[in-house]
Amino acid sequence: MTGTGRTAQLNAPYPFPVAVEVRGVTEPARFSRLPDALTALLGSLRALPLDAEQWKYFDDLFGPDAVPSVGHRLAMYGQVRALAFVGITPYVVKLYPADPEARP
Repeated sequence: MTGTGRTAQLNAPYPFPVAVEVRGVTEPARFSRLPDALTALLGSLRALPLDAEQWKYFDDLFGPDAVPSVGHRLAMYGQVRALAFVGITPYVVKLYPADPEARP
């Protein structure tokens, strides 16, 4: 078996609606396209006073170049989570498949 199927899977866009939220900051929001969801999620994170190290982490994790890897993690694990810290207060940052019956 060659790695072609795995490479195609990693490069394919996530084909399902996705929901994003920053618990305690935003309500869950539904998007039909993963790149739009990631852009909105980074915008929501701007509401938090994050330090430069956290900004780099979230930009690497959810930036435009991360669409294939986030899509792969959603397909493999069903969700992507991270923690944003403001002082000692954690905020859960979460992406997960949205209910396909719900409206954006």
